[in-house]
Amino acid sequence: MESFNVLDAKGLACPMPIVKTKKAIGEMETGQVLEIHTTDKGAKSDLSAWAKSGGHELVKHEEDNGVFTFWIKKG
Repeated sequence: MESFNVLDAKGLACPMPIVKTKKAIGEMETGQVLEIHTTDKGAKSDLSAWAKSGGHELVKHEEDNGVFTFWIKKG
């Protein structure tokens, strides 16, 4: 999946992945995709809820060796 921007939030605990995601999304245009890498296990529910409440779309997420990757399309 093609991403406009990649955010490295590995090693950060809640709520920092959300804080950094919000800042990065704010600098993007509607329809662009942000790719987020995090090691925070709570990020799946946190980012999903945040995206939905903000009118964004969690396009995809996957896990590989303890790193969670999310793709959020700005709404």
